[in-house]
Amino acid sequence: MRWLLRAAGYTLGALWTLPNSVIGLLGGLAAMPRGARPRWSQRDLAVVFIGYPWGPGGAITFGNVILATGQDLDVACTTYAHRAGWCRQPMMRLGDHERAHVLQYMVLGLAFGPLYLLCGGISAANRFERAADRYALTGRGWWPWARD
Repeated sequence: MRWLLRAAGYTLGALWTLPNSVIGLLGGLAAMPRGARPRWSQRDLAVVFIGYPWGPGGAITFGNVILATGQDLDVACTTYAHRAGWCRQPMMRLGDHERAHVLQYMVLGLAFGPLYLLCGGISAANRFERAADRYALTGRGWWPWARD
């Protein structure tokens, strides 16, 4: 029964954030002639376009779509706080960080983008990024307004 409820929640969340996912799908499809390749990741609850040819490196999430510049999400990376020099933290799996954003999108839908930008955009100070880092490190706390 628990599995059925979880599946229903994921389905509703995917429908709720579908407009965001369409943006990601369009970005991924546009990159396919340049080498990006889509695959479904059950673990990350997303279509992942690996080998995305544009951007500074790493990954970006739009709904249930992840655009990753590398060939895999199973790569270690540092947290935003670690990169900013605020603290020392262990490495985390990039896909776990991006999965937190997928979950955030599935709850917030179209509100994700404006709220993310209002919280500081791509920065260590952004509560969305801190929550995604926390989730990647501990497996808990992906909600941006959970206690740090």
